[in-house]
Amino acid sequence: MLLKEIKDIFHTELGAIYPKEEIDSFFYSCIEHYLNLERFILAIQPGYTLNKDEEQPLFEALSELKLEKPLQYILGTAHFMDLELHVDENVLIPRPETEELVQWILLDAERPPARRVGSRMVIERSRNDHSLRILDIGTGSGCIAIALAKHLPDAKIYALDVSEGALSVAKENAASNGVDVTFLHQDILNPEINLEFDVIVSNPPYVRELEKNEIQRNVKDFEPDTALFVSDEDPLLFYRAILGFAENHLSENGKLYFEINQYLAEETKALFNTRNFSEIELRKDMFGNYRMLKAIMQ
Repeated sequence: MLLKEIKDIFHTELGAIYPKEEIDSFFYSCIEHYLNLERFILAIQPGYTLNKDEEQPLFEALSELKLEKPLQYILGTAHFMDLELHVDENVLIPRPETEELVQWILLDAERPPARRVGSRMVIERSRNDHSLRILDIGTGSGCIAIALAKHLPDAKIYALDVSEGALSVAKENAASNGVDVTFLHQDILNPEINLEFDVIVSNPPYVRELEKNEIQRNVKDFEPDTALFVSDEDPLLFYRAILGFAENHLSENGKLYFEINQYLAEETKALFNTRNFSEIELRKDMFGNYRMLKAIMQ
């Protein structure tokens, strides 16, 4: 069959579900992944023909796309910053908003730390007695921890998750990207960790059940519920738990970073009111939503 004919079938079968540009993206991603063909192949070889074996994975992918299964799960890969990661239904698909959180951490890591002495902020020199110690809580695919390990090669990176399936994926991704991450099978609601960290970061579950009707089917039906949703009655459960953990495991002047629910930004910030943290900052993502929070341990 002509490759162009298969492209037309993609548009015919998926046109009622996805916009044209997204269908084009699906098609070209599939031929690149399964056949190692560049997206301009039809421009230079409009008569390019596939045999039955080459056609099969494309039609199998098409069948799954019709069910609105995310393309990343179909292909088994997702991109995050400059990384290629394996993903499956055990882990969330990494989002560009989370890239922004990592970039914030990296920018801060480049600046010398400061502490307040009276009315002045005094720049401290980097400590030489240990490398920067970073903990990623709820690591999922490992995207945050692995990106930090890639860009901060002298740091000691730890990553925690309650899901054995997620940790298996994260370990595979760390190995394939050539970084050293220490993985911990722990429940942050009942942690057993005796380490101190300079940075703690987390993108915990934060979507309330009442927000499910806003979630697209390809997310709601395929991505892991336990990594996405929290009860309406206690939507900040994980933030309180991580905040309490940080009070006991974050070094002086250590930094805590969260990805947050845009609808609960002020409520999340208010959790810090009676805690031993300062310089609490909310930050908007590329879409103009409050999606990130940072605080410094006093």
